[in-house]
Amino acid sequence: MNARRAAAQQPRLPPDDGIVRVGCERRRGGSVTLVYGLAARELDAVAADLKKRCGTGGTAKNGLVELQGDRRDAALAYFTSQGRKVKKMGG
Repeated sequence: MNARRAAAQQPRLPPDDGIVRVGCERRRGGSVTLVYGLAARELDAVAADLKKRCGTGGTAKNGLVELQGDRRDAALAYFTSQGRKVKKMGG
């Protein structure tokens, strides 16, 4: 029973296919923008650029970038301007 519960609590990450995926989820009454699909070596630099561009706080941890607020459109524009393949997750 505990093994099932532990597996259910781990986040499901999108496939590692070279496409950056940008999504949003609700946490504690607010929104958080999540960016998946980045290489570990570029995580901190991309997080710093996105935080500066969006004018918001955030962090890079566990293989993804988290930005405070719903900043999906700004993140999509950032990756498109970089020439990266990017997809919007969710609605």
